[in-house]
Amino acid sequence: MGQAVVHFEVIGKDGDKLKSYYSELFGWEIDSDNQMNYGVVQRDGNTNADGAGIGGGIAGAPEDYDGHVTFYIEVPDAEAALAKAESLGGSRVMGPDEVMEGLVIGLFTDPEGHLVGVVSGRS
Repeated sequence: MGQAVVHFEVIGKDGDKLKSYYSELFGWEIDSDNQMNYGVVQRDGNTNADGAGIGGGIAGAPEDYDGHVTFYIEVPDAEAALAKAESLGGSRVMGPDEVMEGLVIGLFTDPEGHLVGVVSGRS
């Protein structure tokens, strides 16, 4: 069995405007009550009739960064996944970085330049 897509992310220049936009567009409740003002979209309450759906996040980008839209795959070891992505022709963009206690993320671009994330330590 393959590794699961577990999170989506929309990062842009005006995080508050993006949160408002996606909340209005899709009816998402977005919780930004955290240190990073990261707008969390819970999976619960945002699935289809078959129970399919993932949670995600929406936030503002650091200064001088336009932002991105990506998804994250849960992996046992973020460093190992990033190294494998590089060995297959991808390029590491960041990480692995522990963004919260026990939660490690990394980003890479595939050989065509698409941004993809990996995450470990979610359980």
